Formats: sequence, C-alpha cells, structure tokens
Amino acid sequence: MTRVLVVEDDPQLVRALVINMQARHYGVDAAPDGTTALRLAAARQPDVVMLDLGLPDMDGVDVVRALRGWTRVPILVLSARSASEEKVAALDAGADDYITKPFGMEELLARLRAAVRRTESVPLAPEMTLIRTEDFTVDLVAKKATRQGHDVRLTPTEWHLLEILITSPGRLVTQKDLLQEVWGVTQSNKTNYLRVYMAQLRRKLEADPSHPRYLITEPGMGYRFEA
Repeated sequence: MTRVLVVEDDPQLVRALVINMQARHYGVDAAPDGTTALRLAAARQPDVVMLDLGLPDMDGVDVVRALRGWTRVPILVLSARSASEEKVAALDAGADDYITKPFGMEELLARLRAAVRRTESVPLAPEMTLIRTEDFTVDLVAKKATRQGHDVRLTPTEWHLLEILITSPGRLVTQKDLLQEVWGVTQSNKTNYLRVYMAQLRRKLEADPSHPRYLITEPGMGYRFEA
C-alpha cells in the first residue's frame, strides 16, 4: 500500500484528503505542523509527502529542506501562496510539484499518481535512510545507532529525542517543543529532563561529550543537530 503523509493544519482539508485517498486505497498519516511531520516521516517512511507551506511552527520550505537532508521521497506542495517567488523557493528547496489552493481533487490525485509512478521507476538508495557522521551512524528504519562499529543501546526516550533532532538538521528545536513531543504538554517546563537525557545521548554518541560536535545546546532556547 502506498503511504502518503499529509502535512496540513486545516482539519477540514485534512479530512477531505484522507477520505478521498483512503477511498483509493492509499494509507494516510496526517501531521498538523512541521515538527510532527519530520518525526512521522522518519518513523513511517511515507512514499509521498503532501505539504502546506503555512504551518504553525515553521515554514513549509524549511520542512522541505529538512526532508531533503536524508530522503528523496516526492514532495507535493499544497499552498495558497501563488506568487512565483514562493513557488521557486519551494521547488529550489527540493519540492517536486507545487499545487495552488484552491485545487480540484481529481487534479491533485492525478499528480499524486504521477509522483508515485516516478518513485516506482527510480529505486531509492538505501543510504537515504541513514544519517552518517564521522563518529556515529543512525539508521532511521531499523531504529539503530552505531558508534565505531558497535551498537549503541538507546532507551526509547533517548531514541525519541535523537530522532526529533536528527530529522531537523541545523534547525533549532526549542526546549518546549522537545518536552511536549517526548513527555507531553503537562511536562513542558521540566527542562531538567532534557539536560539529563541530552547528557546521556552525548556520552553515548559524542567523541567528547563535554564539547559536543553534533548535539548542540543553544542556551535558554533549545538544541540543534549539526550534521
């Protein structure tokens, strides 16, 4: 079954897309924001991404760039932005198609079928599912990390944190976003949780945990993964 990740914060549009695609035997996941989309893309490995540019937490073009850091999955942009410079920016970032809202459902589905055909004709390289650094490797599909050829044992919480960061390379992920994603909304002020778990990740992955090269702290703001 072809899996589609819909990244859209309009619940009515999401519902319409899900109903129409499921009726045609597509599997559908939905994300209301960019952070959730990047996490789902890593965990679920969709065959196609449909992406709105006006997301509540980040610009859709930044989501495109983050995805292109590790996957060649077709990305169809669905946006009310009709200016040519907006289209050029999205396509230059790595989007495969740009559909301006409002659109006809049949046209959208036709473009989806075309994207699937292109995917089937060009097999994806296995290394696109891997994040490699000089010190460690993370396999997003197998949910496995290795360092210097040896498996690194990560707890579910450590893996969740690492997955969020490495699927947003170079982008600041705020403390609040990380806490809400991993521990839930009620724990969004427990910054001590983050300090403990980030220290554990650095001990397991960084060559010099006291001077991290990849898992970077932005004081008072959050963390970022530098590939």
